[in-house]
Amino acid sequence: MTPMINRPMKTAFLSLVLGCAGLFATAAVPNQPAETDLLQAAYAKPGVAKSFVAGKAWFPLPAYEDRKAWDELLGDEARKLIKQGESLLDFEWKVIPASSYLAFERTGDRRAMENPEGANRGALIKLILAELAEGKGRFIDQIANGVWQASQQYSWVLSAHQSHQRTKRALPDMREHFIDLASGRFGSIVSIAYHFFHEEFDKLDPSISYAVEQAVKRNILDPYLDPAELRANWWLGLASANPTLNNWTPWCNSDVMLSFLLMEKDQERLDRAIAQSVKSMDRFLNYIQKDGACEEGPGYWGAAAGKLYDWLQILYDASGGNFSVFDNDRIRRMGEFVSRAYIGDRYVVNFADASAVQDVPNELVWNYGHAVGSSEMTNFALYRMADRKNNRFKMPVYQNNDAYRGIANMRFNPLIRQAVDSLNRELKSHSMEEILQSLRGDVPTATWYPETEMCFMRNASQWFLGTKGGYNDESHNHNDIGTCVLYIRDIPVLVDAGVGTYTKQTFSKDRYSIWSMQCDWHNLPMINGVAQPFGRKYRARNAQCNLKQGTFSLELAGAYPEEAACRSWVRAYRLTMKGTPTLTITDTYALNERVAADIEHFLVKGEVLLPGEQFEGRTIAEGELLIRCPEGITVRMTYPRTLKASVDVQELTDPKLSKVWGPNLRRINLTSEKDAPVKGRYEFRLSEVTAK
Repeated sequence: MTPMINRPMKTAFLSLVLGCAGLFATAAVPNQPAETDLLQAAYAKPGVAKSFVAGKAWFPLPAYEDRKAWDELLGDEARKLIKQGESLLDFEWKVIPASSYLAFERTGDRRAMENPEGANRGALIKLILAELAEGKGRFIDQIANGVWQASQQYSWVLSAHQSHQRTKRALPDMREHFIDLASGRFGSIVSIAYHFFHEEFDKLDPSISYAVEQAVKRNILDPYLDPAELRANWWLGLASANPTLNNWTPWCNSDVMLSFLLMEKDQERLDRAIAQSVKSMDRFLNYIQKDGACEEGPGYWGAAAGKLYDWLQILYDASGGNFSVFDNDRIRRMGEFVSRAYIGDRYVVNFADASAVQDVPNELVWNYGHAVGSSEMTNFALYRMADRKNNRFKMPVYQNNDAYRGIANMRFNPLIRQAVDSLNRELKSHSMEEILQSLRGDVPTATWYPETEMCFMRNASQWFLGTKGGYNDESHNHNDIGTCVLYIRDIPVLVDAGVGTYTKQTFSKDRYSIWSMQCDWHNLPMINGVAQPFGRKYRARNAQCNLKQGTFSLELAGAYPEEAACRSWVRAYRLTMKGTPTLTITDTYALNERVAADIEHFLVKGEVLLPGEQFEGRTIAEGELLIRCPEGITVRMTYPRTLKASVDVQELTDPKLSKVWGPNLRRINLTSEKDAPVKGRYEFRLSEVTAK
């Protein structure tokens, strides 16, 4: 299934039928084996490589001068874009002094450099979109100011990433040029500005266009092709035979390829760049697990799978549709992960460095789903556009932090608006909740990712359990093998704190001194008083999932170091799928010797009442505690009476965490006797307390 523009939607709107699979119907994509070097195979097909032509007019939007086409494309939405641009007509472009770069070395502060850089990028994107929407030249001077200033910067790399250069310093060294995810993004912005407005720049002074050409060549095109920069451009995955890769690979490649396809006039250089990008992206796909899960968590889905989609869409368009893998089952599964990991009320399964609150753009999800023929994804995007308060579905918005996605939204949002209009008409005859239920009808109640070892289950009572296995050297790793999250009707009960504001410490040797990265601040045991450490060798074994029975289990002994003296520790979860909802967590263990107490940890949002405290006129008994969630539910946890319960309060001073969880989180500690048996079983059962 291939993307379309200015043609009828492939996923035609159907009349709502309650209990149907979804509001959109698409042809099923057959299961296919998970290929190696999938992209190079597609690129090697006859005629594909030759379809990329330097200087070819391929960009899938009207020329700036074609005002009729722009008016038809944007309609009334143009006013929103113009209004955003008007607020920036007096924007003062930020100058970034040396001290702002050096702040990262001196104090670990990234924001001193990143905030003004981000302000400039965001302003330039909004001004570009506003001028395309209006077409009267009112924003051209400010756009020229923005690209002129950007062209004077001999590096667009963030201070936190400059350590990849040979000097290892935070201040850019003009003797070396390499690429990071921020510079690639800045390159794509000025390339888009050049594509649409270089003739307007020439009317002001041809030096502006020349400066942009030279800046993109210096900061993006040349370093991408420079073999001496393969070490610094580690994200290409070409500097070693077995690279460790993450979302940087699709993120950087997508932005860099956009610059090449818009700016590079030399066919030989363009051919080399595309072939290198295809190989690099295959390295990424070969590195990550093939089950479709994003090991970095759904918070990074937009930068990983989402940027893979951007890259695929760019090459699809530039090749006239000759380069395409949109019908590949694995590519579709990678997209649908964002839907499966969604819990509700904006919450997601947030393993690794991800926030528990979903912030992936709905428009990106829809565009990806439209390309791969996934009604689950397009319906999920529409589901998240619901405005329950006003009983309406909201119209799509335009991206202001990513130039390419802003452009893509201009292209595809008319199709999304058609779908939204259809949903709003359906509200005349069906309730919002009926429509929302149908929009999520394609999502299975349980999903198992056997290679990444993530499991998501939802029972008939709307209890959602997310669990994971894996190993302790995953991308954006936390030491969290075997942990879980539990939500009841979209209310968090057992949680993963996520990650705070990034600083120098976050990606340094001191990363695991940060509390939220540590095993003992996840829903996991300390065995013999020992927590899981960081390292690729610390991993789960024998992870098993039975979706019908609602069970997940794994052997955790290998996730702990030798000093834990652990021969076996099987963590098992059982979620009742029908009937009275409960979650049972059991740890069955055998130690080589007893060195110290075991401590079972559970991280919760809410108040914890311990044995001896009062609740609704009764005293809480030994072997029982209550979790009182702020949203109004109370959960009972029973546990072995041989364990002693206590609670720690973690104050959340970092705004990135407090914005999600409030002022604090609480950690339940269930501690065994110091001379507890070397073999045994701990069982914890959670059930909801019915209000009197």
